[in-house]
Amino acid sequence: MTRRIPAIALLQALLAAAAFAATLTPANAADDLARIEHEKVLRVAIPTDFPPYGFVDASMKPQGLDVAMAEYVARQLHVKADLIPATSSNRIPYLQSGKVELVISTLGRTADRAKVIDFSHAYSPFFLAVYGPQSLVIRDAAQLAGKSIAVTRGSVEDLQLTKVAPASTRIQRFGDNASTISAFVSGQVQLVATGVSVAATMIEHNPSLHAQLKFVLKDSPNFIGLAKGQPALLVRVNAIVDHAKADGELDKLSRKWLGRPTGDLPQ
Repeated sequence: MTRRIPAIALLQALLAAAAFAATLTPANAADDLARIEHEKVLRVAIPTDFPPYGFVDASMKPQGLDVAMAEYVARQLHVKADLIPATSSNRIPYLQSGKVELVISTLGRTADRAKVIDFSHAYSPFFLAVYGPQSLVIRDAAQLAGKSIAVTRGSVEDLQLTKVAPASTRIQRFGDNASTISAFVSGQVQLVATGVSVAATMIEHNPSLHAQLKFVLKDSPNFIGLAKGQPALLVRVNAIVDHAKADGELDKLSRKWLGRPTGDLPQ
C-alpha cells in the first residue's frame, strides 16, 4: 500500500530542495548577455568627474576615454549604451546589485576586488602617484610621515596609499575625485594621491600651486568590471577588447584622450 505524503510535509521538502539549490547557484546567475541582447541595452557605470576618462561637457553630455570605450563596446554588441554616472565607492555595488552590467570607470584590478567581481583584459593605461608643491620634499612613502594627504575613498590609490603610508600620515578621504582635488587646491591638505591624468588637469588649471609628481604609488591599467557568474558576457567583452587592441582602436582612444599610446597592457 502506497503511503501518501501529507501536504505540509511535501511543501517543506520542496522548500528545502529550493533552498539547497540556491546555495549552488550564484545570486546573479541570470544571463546578463542574454538580457542585453534581448533588450538591446547595455548599462554601463562611467565616471563623470574624472577627466579625461569621464566628464560632462558644456551641453552636459558625458565625454572621455571611458565614455568612448563604453560606447564602443555597446556598438560591438549592436545595442544601445545606457551610461550611468558612478563614483569610486558605488561602482562595484552597482554591479553587485544588478544596476549595471559593466563598469568602465578607471577600474584597477586588485586581489580584494577580484573576490567579488570579474575583470576583462586591460583596455587603457593609468598610473597613480602622490603630488605636492615643489617646496615640499617627498621622495618616497616614508617621507609621508606627519604629512596630510587627500585621496578618494575606495579608489585604488586609497588602497595603495593605506598600504604604504606611515601610521602618522594624516590621510583624509573624500567621496569623489572633485572633492579630493579641491581639498588640495584649497590648502586643506599638503599632498594629494591621484591618477596622472587628473593631476595633469589640476596642475594645468592651478599653475600657482607649483604642484609636481613626488613618487609613483602604482602602475594600474584600467579593466572593465563585470559581475561574478557571467562567463558568456566576459568572453564577449574580452573578445571586443582584444579586437580593439589588435586593430588600433585602443591606441587611438589613448592618444586622443591621454596624449600617449597605450603601451603594453596586461590581460
